[in-house]
Amino acid sequence: MAATTQPIDSERPRVLALLREHAWNATSFQVLELGFRYAFDPRAEGCVAYVETPGAWVVAGAPIARADEWGAVVARFLTRARAAGKRASFFAVESRFLEATGLPAIRIGEQPSWDPRAWEATLRTAKSLREQLRRARAKGVTVRPVSASEITDRESPRRRAVEALIGRWLGSRGMAPMGFLVDVQPFSFAEERRYFVAELAGRVVAFLAAVPVYARKGWLLEDLLRDPAAPNGSAELLVDAAMRAFGEEGSSYVTLGLAPLAGASGWLRVAREWTRALYDFEGVRAFKAKLRPHAWEPIYLAYAPGTRVNAALFDALGAFARGSFARFGGETLLHGPAIVVRALGALLVPWTALLAVAPAKWFPFAWSRGAWVALDVAIAIGMFALARRWRGWLGRALAVATTMDAAATWVEAIGWNARQAAGIVDWVAVAVACAAPALAAVVLWGALGHREWMREAAPTLSRAPAALTPPPPATPPS
Repeated sequence: MAATTQPIDSERPRVLALLREHAWNATSFQVLELGFRYAFDPRAEGCVAYVETPGAWVVAGAPIARADEWGAVVARFLTRARAAGKRASFFAVESRFLEATGLPAIRIGEQPSWDPRAWEATLRTAKSLREQLRRARAKGVTVRPVSASEITDRESPRRRAVEALIGRWLGSRGMAPMGFLVDVQPFSFAEERRYFVAELAGRVVAFLAAVPVYARKGWLLEDLLRDPAAPNGSAELLVDAAMRAFGEEGSSYVTLGLAPLAGASGWLRVAREWTRALYDFEGVRAFKAKLRPHAWEPIYLAYAPGTRVNAALFDALGAFARGSFARFGGETLLHGPAIVVRALGALLVPWTALLAVAPAKWFPFAWSRGAWVALDVAIAIGMFALARRWRGWLGRALAVATTMDAAATWVEAIGWNARQAAGIVDWVAVAVACAAPALAAVVLWGALGHREWMREAAPTLSRAPAALTPPPPATPPS
């Protein structure tokens, strides 16, 4: 099985031709985006699209080949992966892939689907959804399709408006941007995609890009992005417009993609609960469920026999982290999400208690202990308040306080504590005392910078100059 060593533009048209013949998996079209490598099978008309992490090849969905050849194509791909010293796994596959290959797998979520031809009937049974659509229209939000020519022209007002929206949306996320199947790359092969924008007074406030699922004569609503300042119901209006358009064209399948960890059991369910402060798993599923899908399909991570399931999950996470957990974690840390600020406050509690009972030798003056304890108590209270609700003035005050704390700690450590340290335990305590406030200051200043950029990138809709002329609504009133 021959494979490229990097994503080469000349091979993507070849992959597109295979997709038009065999693409059944909902994620299939996404393999045309940058970052994927392609292993073309010499014995079958097909290929395997994957990303490489330090220890593995993580495949996006099923092979792009006839379903009756999946077993053989997968077997040859696994052989090549073993020869390269790589683990191999297949992320976001459906039940029929498991039946064709016999690979072990773990359920990683659920995927909703609709028959858009029945969308009007669906709306009649969803009073709350109809109300969301009505409210958005009452606020003046309108939706219209966007042509590929508007999107491919980098200088067009519509393209610039969408790019600005993407930047604001990415900036509003609690985590750093992820890669693999959730990377936002909506502009390549624009002629194959379908685009819709929601506008308020001529300004783009939400955006939807759909990609084809050729073998099902359907669509994946891949990118559904909403400006943080957009009226409620803007995203639902986009879905409504897309469903109506695809239903009128006779499409029978639409999906919004994976709701991660929905329906998960065992320790994955525990992980879902523990990490929801970073990623709103329940919110993602609830939004999709609100749209009244006609079916929920289980989605799996399949992996090579002999591979531990934990290793396969680690590899998949590595693909989403763009191959480096350290870089992804550092970028997320500098976003200053609430969970990080809350953790900093929580760590201050035992540290302050230790300061209160520490030997007197660590304090150069009699009043030093009380001053440090009072400062840390105040910072901890501020951290918890900031994690509960972000306020710019409080964030700046805490950033200044932790910076002063870090500077004073270093001065005291060099001028006094270094002379008192008598062993490894003492030196560890000094190192922690110096590193902790410095880390807190970096996180808080990073969060302030991130939010300041967001404020400048997303001017208030009521005072921003009109960039576009508002078109007539694309969806009829309910």
